[in-house]
Amino acid sequence: MAIKDKVVIYTAGYCPYCVAAKDLLDSKEIAYKEIHTSKNDAAWKEMEKLSGNNTVPQIFINNMAIGGFDDLALLDSNNELSKLLN
Repeated sequence: MAIKDKVVIYTAGYCPYCVAAKDLLDSKEIAYKEIHTSKNDAAWKEMEKLSGNNTVPQIFINNMAIGGFDDLALLDSNNELSKLLN
């Protein structure tokens, strides 16, 4: 797995939580692979299968589903985000 693929985020263009999640990752200088689900049924179905959820964003770290923006922000505030990335 490439470094950039350590963090994968499924997004949609109309989603403020997707923007917030990407902003948080960018502020921490954490590289990520973004997969757009807008008008991409295959990507949406893949996201649902992998995460068990049908909302965006869905964020994965080291192939582990961590949830959406609120989950990412909680990991960050608890200093768990950096531990997951190491």
